[in-house]
Amino acid sequence: MNNDKSGASDAARIPAPTPTPDARLATSRDLACVLKVVPAELQRKAARRAVALNPVNAPLREPVGAGVVVLEPQQIVVLTSRYWGPAERQLTVSFLEATDADLRGRIVSHMNAWSSVAGISFVETGDAGQVRISREPGGYWSYLGTDILQIPEDQQTMNLEAFTMDTPESEYHRVVRHETGHTLGFPHEHMRAELVARIDPDKAYQWFAETQGWSREVVDQQVLTPLDQSSIFGTPPDEDSIMCYQLPGAITTDGQPIRGGTDINQTDYDFAASIYPKVSSLAGVR
Repeated sequence: MNNDKSGASDAARIPAPTPTPDARLATSRDLACVLKVVPAELQRKAARRAVALNPVNAPLREPVGAGVVVLEPQQIVVLTSRYWGPAERQLTVSFLEATDADLRGRIVSHMNAWSSVAGISFVETGDAGQVRISREPGGYWSYLGTDILQIPEDQQTMNLEAFTMDTPESEYHRVVRHETGHTLGFPHEHMRAELVARIDPDKAYQWFAETQGWSREVVDQQVLTPLDQSSIFGTPPDEDSIMCYQLPGAITTDGQPIRGGTDINQTDYDFAASIYPKVSSLAGVR
């Protein structure tokens, strides 16, 4: 896990790709997450809102000589994180389609796996929630952290394509908890420079084209463009993090897979607790 001050980087600035008809999407296991971002015209507003909610989201300005780096507006947009801030809070959740109560409850319960240690929880509402979930076609994706506040209330902020009560429990752990991590502001772990360096670009282009229908541009943005190393503070790269893609050895330079996380691991929990501390934890009570 990492606290990336470039969490809204260009690597995340793409819409969910539309799979081509011949793309192999045979099972839900084949779907890769795409980190969504707000439309270009709202990006500066989203950055300002993120800093207003949590001043720590503001870009780091490193000293240069006797002065400081002066960032252009678009640089500020790119480098502004989307974390919600240390104050405990509850985010409301709603569903765009008619969804049975059992399924709604099951999804929200997995979202709240993070709240076992973190000071953010999720609660269902009958109104338009801050987190709005759809199960329509389009794969698995979420907007990043506070960016969900910029999305119109009639649009989803998270997509869980075709999730039903028959979806395996393992997919709730792998997918719902991963997408909720994005809602908490966590970017993709596999885009740490150390993990990106293990990927063979040519093999990655071919593999993602065949399995996801992704163009070279999408692969560059979602897989091959590392997070800004100078802006990261957090744990060392963790290929077992829930926020890390599972990538096959067929696309790595050493033939070894990047394992990817299938559930929130202890490092994820520890990092979430440090970013979003519970009042009880600050008081020494767990």
